[in-house]
Amino acid sequence: MKNTAKMKIKMPQNRETITLEIEGMTCEGCATHIEKDMNATEGVLSSTVNHETGKGEFNFDADKMSKANVIDAINSVGDYSVVNNVDEEEVSAVNSKGQNKFDLIIIGGGSAAFSAAIKAEGLGLTTLMVNAGLDFGGTCVNVGCVPSKNLIRAAETVRLATHSNFKGIKPRGADIDFTQIIKDKKALVASLQQQKYMDVVSDFKNLTMLKGWAEFVDNKTILVNGKDRYTAANIIIATGATTNIPSIEGLNKVGYLTNVSLFDLEEKPKSLTIMGAGYIGLEIVMAYNRLGVKVRIIEFTDRPLRSQTKDITDVLVEQMNSEGIEILPNFRAFKFEKKGNDTIIHCNCPDGSTTQIVEKGHIVVATGTKPNTSNLGLENIGLKLTESGHIIVNEKMETNISNIYAAGDVTITPAFVYTAATEGSTAVNNAFSSTKTSIDYSSLPWVVFTDPQIAGAGIDEIEAEKKEIPFEVSKLDLIHVPRALAAQDTRGFIKLIRNTETDKLIGARVVALEGGELIQQLSMAIKFGITVKDLAESFYPYLTLGESVKLAAITFGKDVSKLSCCAS
Repeated sequence: MKNTAKMKIKMPQNRETITLEIEGMTCEGCATHIEKDMNATEGVLSSTVNHETGKGEFNFDADKMSKANVIDAINSVGDYSVVNNVDEEEVSAVNSKGQNKFDLIIIGGGSAAFSAAIKAEGLGLTTLMVNAGLDFGGTCVNVGCVPSKNLIRAAETVRLATHSNFKGIKPRGADIDFTQIIKDKKALVASLQQQKYMDVVSDFKNLTMLKGWAEFVDNKTILVNGKDRYTAANIIIATGATTNIPSIEGLNKVGYLTNVSLFDLEEKPKSLTIMGAGYIGLEIVMAYNRLGVKVRIIEFTDRPLRSQTKDITDVLVEQMNSEGIEILPNFRAFKFEKKGNDTIIHCNCPDGSTTQIVEKGHIVVATGTKPNTSNLGLENIGLKLTESGHIIVNEKMETNISNIYAAGDVTITPAFVYTAATEGSTAVNNAFSSTKTSIDYSSLPWVVFTDPQIAGAGIDEIEAEKKEIPFEVSKLDLIHVPRALAAQDTRGFIKLIRNTETDKLIGARVVALEGGELIQQLSMAIKFGITVKDLAESFYPYLTLGESVKLAAITFGKDVSKLSCCAS
């Protein structure tokens, strides 16, 4: 869902809604332009346009204008045109009993929503899922995890075909068919969206799925597309998040991409300037660079992936520099403008001066996300939000309103597809069961799919110090790990954090080629209170990356560089 303002008006008796596909939009400014002009059109009640999906939803007074009038009005705005009417039929939904009353309403259509729907079906609950914005399946399968990791793997294939760690092997290079790579990515997304989402719920007897915009009337009632009312005993908000577009002069005018639109470009870009060096920006910049696109990354803080300690980001920066990626830390863009086909980025530099950066390709905005909580009518029910607009929930996914729950990226919890799924199921359980369950994220594993990968679980040394936990850190460079030596790839390290009073593992960070495959066992060690002594004395297969856990645990008390390969 998109964060735009809606007009506050009294609803007419003959209010109708139409969803249209609009051609010609290139940025957020285009969507705002259409909304502004349409809202000023006699008979149009409200407009919501999303340039990333290419769709607009228009509420209008059918006594004053027809659907054809709406289309004509859009076609008269700038260079935009309606290419397809994607919602010709009247919007309505009923449950299995032929009523607009349900046990549960789920607002959203991503991982949290589907997990909630699956749980609800198992409990025999009549459920209505109302989704707008991205297709059913949400961010992960459509524009996030699936397409990004597919492109990252494709890029890794190119890297292996062009670079070798072994002097006796001379790679011959790779022929890159960029268009085919994107077409294959699209096919994969479509296949998984169908198989892992739509097919899963296709035979559900108690689930009704509806495309439309939901707004709260009261804590048990929603209005869909400004027309049809639906009620439920409990409601779950799982509307996800979208790219947070910074307010910078000229950005909306020059046109920009996000991961939503970038991943669908079948023509290889001339070049890319990525705004933002968080995990999304870093994954994009490394993948597209390896696929033959000249890239740079602009970050307004002092280093990429600022959420992690400097020793981690130092490894990343060294690798990106070696691959020719231009990194501009402490640069802050303050103005964008077009000169011919070029985009000029005006930046404040670290030394206080200003400079102009010329981008001949595309600008990609990867400056974090914002929750989709606008235009849901939350002010009508008094739902509490953070300053950033996230829904405040407790460990049971409860909000401040007893029958309303929230799950996924729209909340204050960690923003991962697997956490969203757990939260959706937990919300349903706690809404309809007397036995309440809570979610504990203290051992949560996560991965950033750069090369080398960065993975973590639990807290790091900075967090431990803030929490005044007595701790000790063991850091083992991969140059001491036989598996890394045999592969002649010793980039990175493994770092363990233990509580010195209990010897229990409380945190871990891994920087390694396949570090993500290692983090789960460390997460389990944290969750079940395994001590560092236990880790050091366990059996590990020789010449595996997992052996680095044993060596890092031993490092708390010994210098592993002075031990034989199999010593403990």
